Amino acid sequence: MNKKQLSEVINLWKENKKQYVKKSSFSAYTLLIENHVLPVFGDKYSIEEAEVQAFVFQKLESGLSQKTIKDILIVLKMILKYGAKHKWLDYTPFDIQFPTEREKYTIEVLSRSDQKKIMNYIQEHFTFRNLGVYICLSAGIRIGEVCALTWEDIDTDNGVISVNRTIQRIYVIENGSRKTELILDTPKTKNSIREIPISKDLLRILKPFKKIVNSSFFVLTNDAKPTEPRTYRSYYKNMMATLNMPDLKFHGLRHSFATRCIESNCDYKTVSVLLGHSNISTTLNLYVHPNMEQKKKAIEQMFKALR
Repeated sequence: MNKKQLSEVINLWKENKKQYVKKSSFSAYTLLIENHVLPVFGDKYSIEEAEVQAFVFQKLESGLSQKTIKDILIVLKMILKYGAKHKWLDYTPFDIQFPTEREKYTIEVLSRSDQKKIMNYIQEHFTFRNLGVYICLSAGIRIGEVCALTWEDIDTDNGVISVNRTIQRIYVIENGSRKTELILDTPKTKNSIREIPISKDLLRILKPFKKIVNSSFFVLTNDAKPTEPRTYRSYYKNMMATLNMPDLKFHGLRHSFATRCIESNCDYKTVSVLLGHSNISTTLNLYVHPNMEQKKKAIEQMFKALR
C-alpha cells in the first residue's frame, strides 16, 4: 500500500483539477493551499478531525473570517477525497464546529441622497471613468465586469447592457515562480452572463457616444486597452473623497443598486436575475431585511384577518 504525504497528493490533485475549473478558481485554490494548507498539513500522511478543528480555532484567532476558513476546508476536503479515492491516504469525513457568529453582518450602501449627489456630479463632470460608476449604480455590475465592458456590449437601440466578460488579476505559480497576470474571462458563474435594461437617464448619456465611439473599445478607457480593477478601485476612492462621500467599498455600489431595487418593491427573483446570482437565496440573505415598518404591517395584517 503506497501511502503518500499530503503535499504529494496536493500536486497530483492540482494537475487533475486544472483541467476542469476556470483559471481564476484554480488560482484561488492554489493561494489557499500555499498560504494555509501546506504549512500545517503538508507533511502529514493522514489528518484527524481534532487536528482540523484545532486548525480552525487557530485561524479564527489569527483574524481570518469564517468564510475564508470554510473556503480552506472545502479545498482541503477536495484534496483528501481525491487522495482517498486513489488509496494514497485515509480520509474519514470530519464535522467541524464553528463558534456562533455574534455580530450581524451588515452591508454598506449609499443613502438615497448620497446616491443622487454622485449621479448628478457624474452628469455634470463627464469622463469615461466616471461613467463606469454611474453604470454600476444603474445596473449593479461588479468591478471586473465594468472594467471588461466594451461599447459593443451596450445596445442603445434596445436599451440593454450585456454582461458577458470580467477582468481580474490572478495569482499564478509557474515552475516555482510566483507572478500575477491579468485575464479577461467569462464572469463568475453562468448566471452572471446576463442582460440588464438601461435606465432612461443612463440611456440619455450613452446614446450620443454610441454613435461616435469605436465599438471594440473598452467603455472605461474609451481605448483598446482596458483598465484593471485595482487601478479603477483607487480612481473610485479618490472620486468619493473629492465628493466628501462615506468611505464605501466599490462593491457597495452594487449593494446600493440592489437595495434601491428592493426598496422599490421589485420582486426578488427579478433582482436576483439582474445581479446574476446563481440562486435566489444569495439575494434574499444579502438584501432582504424587513424593517420595523414592514414587520408591523405583517402583524397588523395577520390580526386584521383574525377579526
